[in-house]
Amino acid sequence: MANPPVPGTPPVTAPATPLLDRVRVPSDMRNFSADQLKQVAEELRAETIHAVSQTGGHLGASLGVVELTVAIHAVFDTPRDRLIWDVGHQTYPHKILTGRRDRIRTLRQGGGLSGFTRRSESEYDPFGAAHSSTSISAGLGMAVARDLKRAIPGEPHDDRNVIAVIGDGAMSAGMAYEAMNNAGAMRSRLIVVLNDNDMSIAPPVGAMSAYLSRLISSRPFLSLREMMAKLARRFPAPLERAARRADEYARGLLTGGTLFEEMGFYYVGPIDGHSLDHLLPVLRNLRDAEDGAPILLHVVTQKGKGYAPAEASADKYHAVSKFNVVTGTQAKAPPGPPTYTKVFSQALIAEAEADPRIVAVTAAMPSGTGLDAFQKRFPKRTFDVGIAEQHAVTFAAGMATEGMKPFVAIYSTFLQRAYDQVVHDVALQKLPVRFALDRAGLVGADGATHAGAYDIAYLGCIPEMVLMAAADEAELAHMVATCAAFDEGPTALRFPRGEGFGLVPVPARGTVLEIGRGRILREGSSVALLSYGARLQECLKAADELAARGLSCTVADARFAKPLDTKLVEQLARDHAVMITIEEGSVGGFGSLVMQHLAWQGLLDGGLKFRPMVLPDVFTDHDSPKAQYEQVGLSAATIAAHAVAALGAGDALKPVRA
Repeated sequence: MANPPVPGTPPVTAPATPLLDRVRVPSDMRNFSADQLKQVAEELRAETIHAVSQTGGHLGASLGVVELTVAIHAVFDTPRDRLIWDVGHQTYPHKILTGRRDRIRTLRQGGGLSGFTRRSESEYDPFGAAHSSTSISAGLGMAVARDLKRAIPGEPHDDRNVIAVIGDGAMSAGMAYEAMNNAGAMRSRLIVVLNDNDMSIAPPVGAMSAYLSRLISSRPFLSLREMMAKLARRFPAPLERAARRADEYARGLLTGGTLFEEMGFYYVGPIDGHSLDHLLPVLRNLRDAEDGAPILLHVVTQKGKGYAPAEASADKYHAVSKFNVVTGTQAKAPPGPPTYTKVFSQALIAEAEADPRIVAVTAAMPSGTGLDAFQKRFPKRTFDVGIAEQHAVTFAAGMATEGMKPFVAIYSTFLQRAYDQVVHDVALQKLPVRFALDRAGLVGADGATHAGAYDIAYLGCIPEMVLMAAADEAELAHMVATCAAFDEGPTALRFPRGEGFGLVPVPARGTVLEIGRGRILREGSSVALLSYGARLQECLKAADELAARGLSCTVADARFAKPLDTKLVEQLARDHAVMITIEEGSVGGFGSLVMQHLAWQGLLDGGLKFRPMVLPDVFTDHDSPKAQYEQVGLSAATIAAHAVAALGAGDALKPVRA
């Protein structure tokens, strides 16, 4: 299958993979020699590069775990042994080895493979993951369930292994340490593989480190250590504690890992995660270890390993569009309007130029949220706190108490992880923290795990929270300025992924909007379309379709969900036979707020036909954004069809209401 052409470069054919072709499932590798496994790894890397060149996706992380993936599947009895990958964006080699190679070039495409692990996709995916730092908690749950089932009459004896692979970036999240603390106390047999690909934890690795790791993970050493521990427990308490500390100290001097030892884990490593000669014997030792303390294996890898462009620029090749394998050149879309993320970044910089109290906070997503540009301009006013959304929100709340103006830029789907902090630490105290929610609505290839479907509903129920949604690029700039100027409590601004519409000029600096005031863009008399967010252009197209049917239509932009522009809402309800709200959010969002107000004003009692159009009550699979919105019924044609259906064939011919 040919690589899609990138301008100026020839297409690239699929690589030859004679040994990988013999691997349908992991068990096919378990009689391979070490040299054969090395060849499988080389071919697997080439296959991964070629596949992602055609689909786009998370390349660098997947290339970094090729040898680790081969080694784990060759040593352990997956899927009986449970293998949990944290986040899941490094699992493309895992998918290729586990019966999904024939579909790997459908990755992240409509109807194709997910870009993350997914229980419904394969028995080799025991836990779905696309958000970070969940693997140790899930793995511990599986290990404890395994242990409990041994005591259930009639249950077969189960000694399966549970292996959780987590990156050093994911270890910045508190949930990982909560799980490790619990695992260390419970003493269930669990293997955690720490994939350190930034050299942020590990000292240099080499032959001596590999030898020591093999030694301390071996059964004789573990048995001797356990025997000495039992003997030490017979000593008086002070001597027992001294013996235990001496053991930890001695191994800490040789290998590091004192932090993990203090949490109750038996630490092994660091070892070279690209050397099968190092990985295979250590993994076999851990597989064969008897029940006891959970074990942490520390492996050091390199993102993009084996592909020169990805090795040279790990950030650019973390997530890629389609690219040419030979040159590494990524396909570029033709020039178009600026992305919403870029507009947000520029608008925030403009506000920060005028107000030194404005600071920006993100949770390990500076480039994804546009704060990398802000950081270049204001390095001392930008704070990347790591994958720690809960901390990010309360950290911002603390700054707000001292008069700073924090903007917390987090994807809508990731802010879910900090919901209690938003309620308790920000809203309850009426602190003016500004939430910038990127990726609101459906997000395309990343699918349901990354869709910003719920923020209108989960923030809309919080008292005194100001909610606004940008209908276009200019509105986004105005709303950033509005958030910056509002000091009376928390605000949240949502905007979608991708490019804007390019239909309006973006001001150099936004204008402060009146809080809780919408706008009317087109006036009519039969149907009122009230949009909240970026479906406004679809509403205008729907109005054109209705006009072609002889139906007069008003189109309004709510701008705010809270406080609601009640005057506008009541006007639309009184002056039209049909009123439809449109939003890129779940049930329980903007439409529900409008409907509640109309009900209490008695405006639903006089024959008004009210229809809230929201995302359906299902998880929407990955596809192109255009296809997703057509699928869920938020396109112009569907909006117009609902308006006609609400009017009815007879109503469409009646005079409009006075």
